[in-house]
Amino acid sequence: MNSLQNERLALYVAAEQAVLTGQSYTIGNRTLTRANLDTIREEIDKLVSAGATLDTTTAPRRLSKRVVFMD
Repeated sequence: MNSLQNERLALYVAAEQAVLTGQSYTIGNRTLTRANLDTIREEIDKLVSAGATLDTTTAPRRLSKRVVFMD
């Protein structure tokens, strides 16, 4: 479930970035609004408080090797 929350958080952050680059735009005589920024930020806050993170990096795997000396 945590990975689902992380995915949702990533989508909400992307939506926030899209809204911040242009909350509304006009085509002809019509003005369109992308989304409600307050709602997006509320959802981001909820997901973060529930433990969602954007950090998807994992610790590198350490591999051990064995060397056998032969005559």
